[in-house]
Amino acid sequence: MTQMEGSARTAPYGSWKSPITADVVSGSSKSLNGISVDGNGQLLWLESRPHEVGRSVLVKEPEKPGDEPVDITPKEFAVRTLCQEYGGGAFSISGDTLVFSNYEDQRLYKQSLHLKDSPPLPITPDYGGPSVCYADGVFDSRFGRYVTVSEDRREDSLNPTTMVVAVGLGEKDIQEPKVFISGNDFYAFPRMDPKNEKIAWIEWGHPNMPWDRTELWVGYISEAGDIYKRVCVAGRDPKHVESPTEPKWSPKGELFFITDRQNGFWNLYKWIESTNEVLPLYPLNAEFARPLWVFGMNSYEVIQSDKQKTLIACSYRQRGRSHLAIIDVLQSSLSLLDIPFTDIEDITSGNNCLFVEGASGVLPTSVAKVTFNDEKSEVIDFQILWSSAPDSFKYQSYFSLPELIEFPTEVPGQNAYAYFYPPSNHVYQASQEEKPPLLLKSHGGPTNEIRGVLNLSVQYWTSRGWAFVDVNYGGSTGYGREFRERLSGRWGIVDVDDCCSCAKFLVESGKVDGNRLCITGSSAGGYTTLAALAFRETFKAGASLYGVADLNMLIAETHKFESHDLEKLVGSEKDYYERSPINSVEKFSCPIILFQGLEDKVVPPDQARKIYAALKQKGLPIALVEYEGEQHGFRKAENIKFTLEQQMLFFARLVGHFDVADEITPIKIDNFD
Repeated sequence: MTQMEGSARTAPYGSWKSPITADVVSGSSKSLNGISVDGNGQLLWLESRPHEVGRSVLVKEPEKPGDEPVDITPKEFAVRTLCQEYGGGAFSISGDTLVFSNYEDQRLYKQSLHLKDSPPLPITPDYGGPSVCYADGVFDSRFGRYVTVSEDRREDSLNPTTMVVAVGLGEKDIQEPKVFISGNDFYAFPRMDPKNEKIAWIEWGHPNMPWDRTELWVGYISEAGDIYKRVCVAGRDPKHVESPTEPKWSPKGELFFITDRQNGFWNLYKWIESTNEVLPLYPLNAEFARPLWVFGMNSYEVIQSDKQKTLIACSYRQRGRSHLAIIDVLQSSLSLLDIPFTDIEDITSGNNCLFVEGASGVLPTSVAKVTFNDEKSEVIDFQILWSSAPDSFKYQSYFSLPELIEFPTEVPGQNAYAYFYPPSNHVYQASQEEKPPLLLKSHGGPTNEIRGVLNLSVQYWTSRGWAFVDVNYGGSTGYGREFRERLSGRWGIVDVDDCCSCAKFLVESGKVDGNRLCITGSSAGGYTTLAALAFRETFKAGASLYGVADLNMLIAETHKFESHDLEKLVGSEKDYYERSPINSVEKFSCPIILFQGLEDKVVPPDQARKIYAALKQKGLPIALVEYEGEQHGFRKAENIKFTLEQQMLFFARLVGHFDVADEITPIKIDNFD
């Protein structure tokens, strides 16, 4: 217990009153979708606002400390791209010129950052609807153009054409973008060298995902602005199974990138142009990159590049924790920088500082300005400029801190990982005979990693007396290629086994009540949830948020980016059938609540409706909540709030044996009310 024995009120787990309400959670869930700096080194960030129906707005740091940040995006615009459905890389800045993708029509617009009243002007054609999307663009000053990934859905919305195009930045008539690189299924990270004479990019084709196999190319640009010669830098050598990512040119024109060719971990490499060789900078069994689900990731920056030294600021993950480091390329040395973040996403360099997007067990997702000494060997100042939940510190006395646990899996000798959060509320304690209910969360992806950082939606549960565990099952990232590939051909088996093993491990450790185990997950995590409830008997109830119930239906209806991923994750037609929870309705034996956005293109609404109808007919307690205007993931504050409260109430009524402290109007549960 975090509270002093005797001073706290005794009440059943799950019934505790907490100031971390669903309103607080939904109001605090501003999310960050990219950071950048302008020509003066001032920070801009893209934030998504639940209270503006999830509108994404570019904001600039204040000129003077104490002033308010300034919205750059006019009210009638929203900065977001639908490229690859998951988006990312929706804007780019060069000097005081901003180019961004507008959500409503998906066109690119150019805007001056310094002329206060100059409206954004379109630079791509109007196709009469959001049928062509752009992402991950960079400026090409040599030819006055913007080079960007383009996804054209005009002929086939399920299988659009992806290419790299050049968009004119002139003030004259809007021209049709010029096709620059094409022929493969997917492209990312087009990056110009300092003289705009070369371009690097990543490409890959079906059935690979960008963490399976990709290729890194360099193209040489002619006087006419076309590519006249190409060199494959990494990804084609049959000796190496690798997935290069994040190419970047130094001011001196050296090409750096990240790949997982030698030790199975994404490490930093440098291209030697004269011999077309690649050399590792500092081999380490740690991940220096994340899987490419969204465009525009930025895991490292070249912060010094001169005759004396080349220094790279980077972050890497090892055993569930991020570290900020400086690599001296010539010395092949790595030095750690001490900052309060235990989790780091993106890094952007400013004037003698870094802007770091990160979080920790007590800090929500934030952007901090990290200032160095002259040698760039020590941090002399750490200042948070933006926070997703700026008021969260006032709830700190209620926080449950994540504990990284390693637990045995069904495969002897193989372990998996999770973050365990015990119940925590200094006002309450439970009786010594009682153990807390557990909510286990399986993350989406499935190729992704859950991070042990402050998330008020987790604290919503723990401060009411629930134990919560976030599982990194086999197939998760952050632990190298071998761990990531445990799921190959075994999705619906390894992830389900690992979630069940984790719950059993916590029961056997005496930390939770084995009769009150609940499971939740969204998207691929929703599939793991449904599969665990259909094929195992570990959990007593579950909540699936836009989860997959029918794998065959997913193949037929999902978007291009993931349309072949199941070939690797599942295997044969028989496996598709047998591992689809919808085909084993008779095996379900416990209550389920489903949440679904009606505009979801990744997991269409029919998936939820099908499982709802089948389980309702079977007579199990079941509820379905559908949201108008929501896609894959809920962005509106009222829907975020409703989802959280209804899960809590559903589990309390059906499994918990306690009354919740909050006033929540229950929805009707079929076969129960």
